[in-house]
Amino acid sequence: MVASEKQVKVKVCGMTSLKDALVAVEGGADAVGFIFYKKSPRSVTMKTVREIVLELPPFVDTVGVFVDETAEQINKIADYCNLDIIQLHGDESPIFCKKIRRKVIKAFRIKDMQSVKKLSSFQVSGFLLDTFSENLHGGTGKVFDWNLALPAKKFGPVIMAGGLTPNNVQQAVRQIRPYGVDVCSGVESEPGIKDHKKVRAFLNNAKAGRKI
Repeated sequence: MVASEKQVKVKVCGMTSLKDALVAVEGGADAVGFIFYKKSPRSVTMKTVREIVLELPPFVDTVGVFVDETAEQINKIADYCNLDIIQLHGDESPIFCKKIRRKVIKAFRIKDMQSVKKLSSFQVSGFLLDTFSENLHGGTGKVFDWNLALPAKKFGPVIMAGGLTPNNVQQAVRQIRPYGVDVCSGVESEPGIKDHKKVRAFLNNAKAGRKI
């Protein structure tokens, strides 16, 4: 068995406080995410993220999430906040992605096979597969057809998102063997506030799934 099939990475997104970020890291999260989209209930400021990132231990990736922001602003925020990775959730083009001076994860809202085929145009570090919504760029709390994630794997590392919770993440890991899983609303008590028991349960279950 290939090692990457066992070592599923876990990202907890939508962080708004140092306390929540540290709980995730102490529970074994490989990455924490910060949303810079002003319309999101989990939106954070550059100052807040910079302060949190400075307090995090080494070997934890910090991810900035953006929606149709300018490349100049994204690079500026990434530098100021010391972000490791940029996650793009809007209508960013393949050319736009190349303007970002960090590793890029491009998010796609998966509806059908046509959604999956769009991945072929992008040369990025990874693809985040989220649930399709006409109105939301993420955080729907709903699951998409996981079978569509399997053909997506041929285009590069796949990160599963969309409606993942402590109750279903183990199944997602076993069924898809993704590069990573990403959770946000599935471990919250309210938007932007993490439920620490749910965070720990999610991390434990994701790890249990990758050992099978």
